[in-house]
Amino acid sequence: MKTRVIDIDTYKLILTTIGSGFIYKVNGTDKKFRPNQRVKLALMLEGNLGIRIGDILNLTLKSFRNNGNGVILDIVEAKTEKNRAFTVPMEIYNVIKIYALENGLSDTDNLFPLTERAVQKQLKIVCQYLGLDNVSTHSFRKFYANEIFNNNHQNIELVRTLLQHSTIAITQKYLGVSSKEIEDAISNHVHII
Repeated sequence: MKTRVIDIDTYKLILTTIGSGFIYKVNGTDKKFRPNQRVKLALMLEGNLGIRIGDILNLTLKSFRNNGNGVILDIVEAKTEKNRAFTVPMEIYNVIKIYALENGLSDTDNLFPLTERAVQKQLKIVCQYLGLDNVSTHSFRKFYANEIFNNNHQNIELVRTLLQHSTIAITQKYLGVSSKEIEDAISNHVHII
C-alpha cells in the first residue's frame, strides 16, 4: 500500500470520527468503536508537529520544556537518531497539558501508552468505516508536510528542514512533486524582455 496524503477535510473527518465513535459491522455482527481520545490526540499531534508516530508515542510531559519565550519539544528521532528541537504552538501544548491532567499522567509517564500497531489498527477500522483507502499514520505526517508546503509559497527547503530529510529529492518524493513538474514549472517561467 502506498500511503497517501490526506487533505484538511479528511484529517478533520478521521479525527472527529475517532473522537466520537461509531457502530460498524464485522461478518454481519454490530461492533462498537468506542471514542478514543488517545489515538485522536496522537494523530492530531503527528498532523500538527510532523514527527513520526513512533516518536509521538514516546512523548512525555518532560519532552517539552519552557525556554521563557515558549515551549520547546526536544527529542531524538527514533528512525534517524537525529536531535530535533522546535517550538510547539501554545495551543497544542495546552491540549497536551489538559490531556495529561485529565488522565493523571506524571511528567515522566508516556502520554500515549500505545503501540504503533494499535494506532494503525484503530485507524484502519475508522478508514474502512469511512471508505478511505491507503491511509495510515504516516498520512498525517504527509498532511503536515503538504500543509506547510502549500501555506508557505511551496518552499520545499522549509519542508525538508522541518522533516529533517537529508535531500530535497526525498522531500519532493514525499510531497509527490515529480521531476517533470519541476521541469515544467521552470520551463513555464520565462519572462524575456
